[in-house]
Amino acid sequence: MLSVHTSPLHQPGTGDAGGLNVYLVELSRALAGRGAEVDLFTRCRGEGHPPWVPLAPGVRVRHLPAGPRRPLPKEELPARLAEFSLGLLRDPGLVGPRPYDLVHSHYWLAGQAGRVAAAHWRVPLVHTMHTLARVKNAALADGDTPEPAHRIRAEHRVVAAADRLFANTADEAAALHALYGARPTRTDVVRPGVDLRTFCPREGRRAARRRLGLPEGAFIPLFAGRVQPLKAPDVLLRALAELVREAPELRDRLHVPLIGGVSGTGTRHPERLRALAHDLGIAGLVRWEPAVPQPRLAEWYRAADVLVMPSRSESFGLVALEAQACGTPVLAAAVGGLPTAVRHAETGFLVPGHEPVDYARRLRWLAHRPEAVARMGHEAVRHAAGMSWEAAADGALRAYRSALAEARWQRRGQGRRHAPAPVGVPVLEEKERRGFTLAGHFVSPKEWCSPDSAVQ
Repeated sequence: MLSVHTSPLHQPGTGDAGGLNVYLVELSRALAGRGAEVDLFTRCRGEGHPPWVPLAPGVRVRHLPAGPRRPLPKEELPARLAEFSLGLLRDPGLVGPRPYDLVHSHYWLAGQAGRVAAAHWRVPLVHTMHTLARVKNAALADGDTPEPAHRIRAEHRVVAAADRLFANTADEAAALHALYGARPTRTDVVRPGVDLRTFCPREGRRAARRRLGLPEGAFIPLFAGRVQPLKAPDVLLRALAELVREAPELRDRLHVPLIGGVSGTGTRHPERLRALAHDLGIAGLVRWEPAVPQPRLAEWYRAADVLVMPSRSESFGLVALEAQACGTPVLAAAVGGLPTAVRHAETGFLVPGHEPVDYARRLRWLAHRPEAVARMGHEAVRHAAGMSWEAAADGALRAYRSALAEARWQRRGQGRRHAPAPVGVPVLEEKERRGFTLAGHFVSPKEWCSPDSAVQ
């Protein structure tokens, strides 16, 4: 597995770490539980980790040097992809011309390195997008920055090169087909799961509130995730202001934790959200909390009456599934994978659009109906129980086996896949001077890592 921009060792909810990190950790563990051996390569950021770190039995995280050994903005990482790819191919731990049976890359940056490695080793490439630039650009918040054109071009190249594509939901698969020309026969819907050992009801809401020091009789809507415009925490704040205007009697009961670190374009104005809460007159209702480890996050889910996810785009929304597994209903935007993660009017509510008044109306309904919150919570636990990471691993293994069987069939000369020509062998010893051959073209390292290169 490849993940260039973020490591499974990073804390979800900070920087670029989020649901993708949870996905990498949990799917790898579940695959290892089914007998697979997984090496997960990521960029070395100078955090003091050794070259490889055991994550679980059968799973190792391996760190490759690519650029300065410090965190880099995602915007600078395309220029490091050639170095990452070359480092992967010459890694001293690799044995033989085909050290792996299969490459599974995650996110568009890793997909570029995955194309090189899979073609060089002549093994299948499986890719999971996690987010799609075209989908994100269609749902931008006011003032947010669109994904660049070179990312969209790179995503098209990965779609063309991959032997299999994993989509979180049928809707994401449809978007891959309609927006990127992905072939349905090479696209597998593999739903993410939830760690049901960590995320479960346990002692319940009252005990969780005692442990967290929260008022027992409060009405607690919770936000958990990266604090950035895409996740729309501003919509929640505006909904709270609308709620106390419509139902002033709730002001004394409201207690609203926002858990997570400033991320993405939110880092440009890190104080903007706090300033908005102050301007709306609700600053005293909001409790700002940093991102926390998974067991602690489960406590926050159990303590809340409802998780609020007004996201403008979500490929799936793992936090919605985690909260439901803890017995907490979800109030979410009806976007992306959230209609799959949440059953409307059964385990929570789905809101079309991002009008704060619509969220305020649902919050008011829930605040006055604790029996409905409890009923939805029971249904949420049952719903989440059907989405385990073990089930996700079974789906992934079926797709892997299909890709491997097709690769064997092609090697016997009985089929020919319509894909870009294989990547030539990089000249490792003199890579800075000599470059390598890609699909019949000589490419210098500088040209290969350029965002506008026509041969990428």
